[in-house]
Amino acid sequence: MPWYVVQYFSPIAGLKFIKQEWNYKGKPTLVVLNPQGKIENYNALHLIRVWGVKAFPFNKTVEEEISKELTWIGPLVHDIHPSIPAWVKEEKYIFFYGGKDNDWIQQFTKRATQLINDPFIKDTLKIKIELFCVGKTAKGGEDHGILGKFWTGIESLFFTKAHKQAVDPVTQEIQKLLSYKNENGWAVLTKGSTVVVTGHGFTILRVLEEFDRWKDFAKDRSFEVIFKEYHSKVIQSVRHCCRLELPTVAGKAPDVMQCPECPRTMETFVSYKCCHIDGPTAGH
Repeated sequence: MPWYVVQYFSPIAGLKFIKQEWNYKGKPTLVVLNPQGKIENYNALHLIRVWGVKAFPFNKTVEEEISKELTWIGPLVHDIHPSIPAWVKEEKYIFFYGGKDNDWIQQFTKRATQLINDPFIKDTLKIKIELFCVGKTAKGGEDHGILGKFWTGIESLFFTKAHKQAVDPVTQEIQKLLSYKNENGWAVLTKGSTVVVTGHGFTILRVLEEFDRWKDFAKDRSFEVIFKEYHSKVIQSVRHCCRLELPTVAGKAPDVMQCPECPRTMETFVSYKCCHIDGPTAGH
């Protein structure tokens, strides 16, 4: 597979075309052409970041098929801890969680641990649940390497699906999680690598706090079904703004965005950021 790297843009006659037609905005872009010179994908970088060689030949047909998978969180968490691949293989329930507020993280860890050790869960339902706090060190600090990789992966997933005309449940879950990036807390419950529910910190914590109200229903129905249903009920009783912040250089954002938690169209705001770094992407 030949790779062509353009190092200097200023003298290139096609610079305007690259910017306008290929939506180039200063960040690495990977345009895929087939042997006949036809463009198969205007930016396969997001696809490759998440799925790697599984997405070959990185065209839109593969992107459509692979984006329907309910196991979308698997590639994002597979390499961040050595225990995770075994948990996924054993089809264990896993809470992936994190957030900006260490107090919320401590509350969630406490409540989730109580759930895990509850005799009804351990002995009656015989369910094994694992906890993994994304991007936190043992001393409570932030592991920026893991956090950066995780949220970059979520953004890449979002951009592989953002322009689909019909919003499917998988897209909604990814959009929800991305909207929680700067919130105090968030959590994702999976069974193996299949996502069961994605939730804001407040709503997920409330489901755990009210465990005694819904646990008996799990006797006749599966744990994940009851958890998801009760979480949906909690969402209806709570109002909080859903915010989605997208870097414009990461990919072409859709013109209209449906809220992942209600039928309304989201409002659009413009924000600017400077990281005080020299170069073409210093200010946006």
